[in-house]
Amino acid sequence: MPSVRRISHEFLRRQGLTTVFGNPGSNELPFLADLPDGFRYVLGLHEGAVVGMADGYAQATGRPALVNLHAAAGSGNAMGALTNAVASRTPLVIVAGQQVRSAVGPEANLTNVDAPALMRPLVGWAAEPACAQDVPRALAQAVFEARLQRRPAYLSVPYDDWAADAGENAPAVLDRRVERAGVPGGEQGRRLAEAVAGARRPALVLGGDIDADGLFEEAVRLAERLGGPVWAAPSLFRLPFPNRHPQFRGVLPAGIEPVCRAFEGHDLVLVLGAPVFRYHEYLPGRYLPEGTRLVQVTQDASAAARAPMGEALVADPAAVIELLLKTLAATGATAATGASGATAGGYRPVPAPPAVDGPRLHPEEVFAALRDEQPADTAYVVESTSTNAAWWRQMDLRRPGSYYFPAAGGLGFGLPGAVGVALAQPGRPVVGVIGDGSANYGITALWTAARHRVPLTVVLLRNGTYGALRWFGGLLGVPDAPGLDIPGLDFTRIAQGYGVPARHVDGVEELRAVLAERPDGPRLVQVDTALTTPS
Repeated sequence: MPSVRRISHEFLRRQGLTTVFGNPGSNELPFLADLPDGFRYVLGLHEGAVVGMADGYAQATGRPALVNLHAAAGSGNAMGALTNAVASRTPLVIVAGQQVRSAVGPEANLTNVDAPALMRPLVGWAAEPACAQDVPRALAQAVFEARLQRRPAYLSVPYDDWAADAGENAPAVLDRRVERAGVPGGEQGRRLAEAVAGARRPALVLGGDIDADGLFEEAVRLAERLGGPVWAAPSLFRLPFPNRHPQFRGVLPAGIEPVCRAFEGHDLVLVLGAPVFRYHEYLPGRYLPEGTRLVQVTQDASAAARAPMGEALVADPAAVIELLLKTLAATGATAATGASGATAGGYRPVPAPPAVDGPRLHPEEVFAALRDEQPADTAYVVESTSTNAAWWRQMDLRRPGSYYFPAAGGLGFGLPGAVGVALAQPGRPVVGVIGDGSANYGITALWTAARHRVPLTVVLLRNGTYGALRWFGGLLGVPDAPGLDIPGLDFTRIAQGYGVPARHVDGVEELRAVLAERPDGPRLVQVDTALTTPS
């Protein structure tokens, strides 16, 4: 009779989940015993970094990623990073160790009391099997739940289960397939097509799901057919549209009143692959201008249910885009070309970056150097929240999978996420653009980058303060809040201690020369920058 561990390992192999991101504890060792050939264990030094690496890896591959965490302590350590994975709808399969079954009731050391409850409401599904023979089935459910819901799933397994006999029915799980088809019904499709084709001045809002679902080029075709302005949804975690395209208006503001103002003059707002909306700053006002209709298309049923306004269709955005393109082509409609004046001609030019007095560089100078010196297909993982406006003014991103950002705003994704993206796409240049405040939350990922010789460039922007919080202090009327400065950090020494070559650059020309190099492993480039506003 095969063991639970053997059946589970074979199931994971057939599902393509052979890269394990983890930081093991004693409860996890029995799961890791006898890993088959072809499995790879990626060690992180902190559970937050482990989840961040898996998050980036899953986003870059477009497939679920496997995470192995310790019981309550390790799972708890990971929850901050898990908020980003939840918000970006990243399919993570989290398998955590539990004490042996006979020790759970007495709450022996390293017991996770009511393990599923610990992870709710973050994960989309959480369970602890009622018996050892149910572990392979429950593991399969975790994989399918993560894939179908595009959200982390959590399975707690008592560690004595792995060596138990799986039972005669366990092999049936190996050939299971679970799929979803999300084509709108006839009446649903007709109403949506009529609304879009009949709009005089539609605006398009695209979310990170568009890039995550491989619909980057399709979204461009739809936008150019409609001819109106295109916005990226607030809290953008993947770039769904070329940012210098003449129809692109940037990332929507994150306050109610400015979002409403952005839609002035538009009779229809079509939201594809995004929640409506993830506001941040409290700037109250009307949700929509008078006479503006909003229609949301998403596969995320919970996002559709919680939206405060508009209509929602829970469906596959790919099927909806195909339907709209066919409808618009058949009717000859170009709803907004005359109204917006936008055309699909040449891409907008990049402005010259401003300079600042003194030894520090303006962040736009750094981003201009990245744009000019890095290959056009570079994938950027960005966690420098105070430089958002400077980033979008300088960058020219035209390819799918070119941008990753912490979806929930929780710091600590950037460095681990960049390692994960680089592990997933070793043939593509990857750059982590990380602020000095953010870097401390995921710094241990540098060790993993060095250990695996990941071809990754980390550009560390050091301004000595929590710049985004300083901006918020002004917004909230708290300009003198304590704890906003972080002087005296030298990330070149920290990186070298983890085994990553590092250097500090002083000027634009030196920075450009360094970025033009093509090392075959990880490196960190530290540059001092002036404080700017995030938006």
